[in-house]
Amino acid sequence: MSALPNCPACNSEFTYDDGMQYVCPECAHEWSKEAAVEEAGPVFRDANGNELVDGDTVTVIKDLKIKGTSSVVKVGTKVKNIRLVDGDHDIDCKIDGVGPMKLKSIFVKKT
Repeated sequence: MSALPNCPACNSEFTYDDGMQYVCPECAHEWSKEAAVEEAGPVFRDANGNELVDGDTVTVIKDLKIKGTSSVVKVGTKVKNIRLVDGDHDIDCKIDGVGPMKLKSIFVKKT
């Protein structure tokens, strides 16, 4: 398998390296190597600025009220095996005793 990225225009896997840029032989699209690095995807960070990845364990840093109930996720609650998703609430997880929910990454820290 090639380590080169697929073409962003036609998604062809036959791209090749041409010095300072990548070229697609199927649609003749050319793009810079820096643009390919920038398109890698969003970077999710916790409250302390540490990068989060899928499967991390995080700790809640603030009491969080659960919308629609009188329950609260207490500060210090550990959340294991998180999944990062796009959107306002960027962590999808399951909290013991509460169930599945979504969290904002600014209210957690990586453990």
